[in-house]
Amino acid sequence: MTIVRQVQVTFDCADPVRVAEYWCAALGYAVPESARAGDGSWAVAEDPTGAGPRLYFQRVPEGKVVKNRVHLDVRVARDLVGDARVAALEAECARLVAHGGTRLRLLPANDEDESCLVMQDPEGDEHCLG
Repeated sequence: MTIVRQVQVTFDCADPVRVAEYWCAALGYAVPESARAGDGSWAVAEDPTGAGPRLYFQRVPEGKVVKNRVHLDVRVARDLVGDARVAALEAECARLVAHGGTRLRLLPANDEDESCLVMQDPEGDEHCLG
């Protein structure tokens, strides 16, 4: 019998609270008051419905030096195509820029994939809006 396991996604970062708050804005998660260190060395973001994985943010001394090998794809325009999809991606991008994100580039639709928008969180970790 296969056992399905829950996962926690861990982010190494310089400012755990700031990065946790960004991902809460991106995903609709919350940072419970009991789930952050008083000294800011770690923070947790949780899905209030309990469906999504717990995100853990921990302070590390070294900075980010290369492109991350794993990234989150945030599905904000699942059933949209064409111009409507791009408009939804751009609107979500603008909202997340106000929370400290950075817009990198729009990857336009091609014969196989719909458009997606590449962003960075406040510490430069890439993620996609799709």
